[in-house]
Amino acid sequence: MPPPSPPLFLSLPLPPPPPLPHLLPSHRPAAALTLSPALSSRRVSSVCPVASQRHSDYFDPRAPPPPPPRDGYGGPAYSPPAAQGGQQNGRVFSTYSIYKGKAAMSLDPRPPQFVPLDSGAYKVVKEGFVLLQFAPAVATRQYDWTRKQVFSLSVWEMGSLLTLGPTDSCEFFHDPFKGRSDEGKVRKVLKVEPTPDGNSRFFNLSVQNHLLNIDENIYIPITKGEFAVIVSTFNYIIPHLMGWSTFTNSIKPEDSRAYTRPQSGPEYEWRR
Repeated sequence: MPPPSPPLFLSLPLPPPPPLPHLLPSHRPAAALTLSPALSSRRVSSVCPVASQRHSDYFDPRAPPPPPPRDGYGGPAYSPPAAQGGQQNGRVFSTYSIYKGKAAMSLDPRPPQFVPLDSGAYKVVKEGFVLLQFAPAVATRQYDWTRKQVFSLSVWEMGSLLTLGPTDSCEFFHDPFKGRSDEGKVRKVLKVEPTPDGNSRFFNLSVQNHLLNIDENIYIPITKGEFAVIVSTFNYIIPHLMGWSTFTNSIKPEDSRAYTRPQSGPEYEWRR
């Protein structure tokens, strides 16, 4: 007698569960759908989001522009005003002022003068200078700038000030009308000398103007710290006043050419 066959098991598919209420499709027309303000202001996109700020080498043209540059103090970096009428209007004026009990002194740089050449290049025809302005005091922290006297420091005169030792002094003489009919009628003498204690310096400007019947002498003490600022400023500004910084900024690698002159000049010496 054969053994009984094992029982058969049938596996029937279960009916799908009823849909949840929040997943039921809406039968309202598409035009009737509205989004909340928080969702309607978002831009729908099917692409990947922009990489986080940690990936600085990632570039996405859809990304918002970078934040404006900042200076060393956290403020917005300076940018020249926009050009108007085809001309650049980005000139900047700067000064360093020292105020004391009997007088005030300010130092204002003046740029060099350039002239265009037929080749399209430019040439320095007059070096820049630093204008010293002295104003006498009329009250506490009040100065009469209508009575100011000025003295223009040339590049070599600034160099003379830079070479002063702790006990050295120097003197500069100017005649604004030298070589003209009024020569000798205006005399300006600037003296820079150390104080007796050696802790500071005196800037003394003497002006004799026979044309305006003026005879004035203004002096102001300069501390070591203030003179250090003047020295640092002169070291920085001298190449700009000579036009050398403009020259170096105009150098372009694509404009360089091979030397074609005979190899007996200074170029050959430099190349060796």
